[in-house]
Amino acid sequence: MTRPNIIYIVCDDLGYADLGCYGGRQAAFGPVSPNIDALAAGGMKFTEGYSNSPVCSPTRFALMTMRYQYRLRGAAEEPISSKQRFNSQLGLPPDHPTMPSLLREAGYRTALIGKWHLGYPPHFGPLRSGYEEFFGPMAGGVDYFTHKASTGDHDLWWGEQEHLEIGYLTDLLSQRAVDYVNRMADGARADTPFFLSLHYTAPHWPWETRDDAHIAPEVAKNLFHLDGGNVESYRRMIHHMDEGIGWIVAALRQQGLLENTLIVFTSDNGGERFSDNWPLVGGKMDLTEGGIRVPWIAHWPAVVPAGVTSTQHSMTMDWSRTVLDAAGVAPAPTHEPDGVSLLPVLRDPTQRFDRPLYWRMNHRGQRALRVGDWKYLRVDGNDYLFNLSQDERERANQGKREPERLLAMQAQWEAWDATMPPIPADAQVSLGYSYRDMPQR
Repeated sequence: MTRPNIIYIVCDDLGYADLGCYGGRQAAFGPVSPNIDALAAGGMKFTEGYSNSPVCSPTRFALMTMRYQYRLRGAAEEPISSKQRFNSQLGLPPDHPTMPSLLREAGYRTALIGKWHLGYPPHFGPLRSGYEEFFGPMAGGVDYFTHKASTGDHDLWWGEQEHLEIGYLTDLLSQRAVDYVNRMADGARADTPFFLSLHYTAPHWPWETRDDAHIAPEVAKNLFHLDGGNVESYRRMIHHMDEGIGWIVAALRQQGLLENTLIVFTSDNGGERFSDNWPLVGGKMDLTEGGIRVPWIAHWPAVVPAGVTSTQHSMTMDWSRTVLDAAGVAPAPTHEPDGVSLLPVLRDPTQRFDRPLYWRMNHRGQRALRVGDWKYLRVDGNDYLFNLSQDERERANQGKREPERLLAMQAQWEAWDATMPPIPADAQVSLGYSYRDMPQR
């Protein structure tokens, strides 16, 4: 079999149960995510997969490098702020091997369409980290119509040049992705495969659907849009993204490329204000399950059986390592990945292996470790122990009932943490709102 084309779709702040295939409810207008649901029905859905972080840019460091993000200074920011646009330290170092740089060296065409959020030119940027093409925003969040970041600066780029283009950002990204598939099709059929990172900003704030251009001038004063949005507009934003994914699948099918294209779909972290994380608790910025457990879908008709579900534990960097493995590309010997390939699981859904997963956050001094059914969690100096097979909502603390297990998992986390650089004293936590703006979850 020839090398697969790969499309790595990452949406922004999607809740665990926002999609129909993860138990999400229909909106007033109907099914929210029929095209994504079809990818799950035609491939493999993971119910216990995680993001590397409960906030955006740290997860993207792990996605790109296939390593724990804590190894790089820029990832200590939670997240990188648009105000740090000219900072020469906070970004993905161009000399670090990345998933796209390794694929490009192996003969893949590479492009990022969508959100970068790993530092700005001239010090950083997608074209400096393995992508041949880039279209999208550099910042963490932009208005869907004006394409301005929270600083008020215009933030839509073509390569390393600012690019003015009228349109609803989600649709612009989808249309560019369709164009890319069509432009790469002849080469893909001639064994020059492509790797497309498609990183939507949807359904990240501000809460704007295609019909909400009139909101943009008001939102420009505060992109966090604290006094706007609702569940229906949020679901409509997901639906716009879902429609675009349908366009891309249709283009692959029309070009005869769908059979041997690996499509991976996920979110960079758990949900935000209007998301549905049921049955999980918490969301973005939290190491409770709602902040880190996210949808993972793999669709690859030539390899992945249809309509199956896996409970394999994994996190973002594992999926990036899987992409490399699927392409037959070895990681850089100078930067051994922390990620573990899931390719054996994709080939045979009955396969399952032990996968301890570790997290830490400067915000609220959080730490977490998942081993099998058990999870150790610390928040605000309080230690908890949960059996997730019985209590996914993390409401029944088993720490007093099983103190030895709690101490053992605490020691295991601390032994792992000792292998990572410490959190720098000047690392910043950037919160767009607090409990003064809305009640605690």
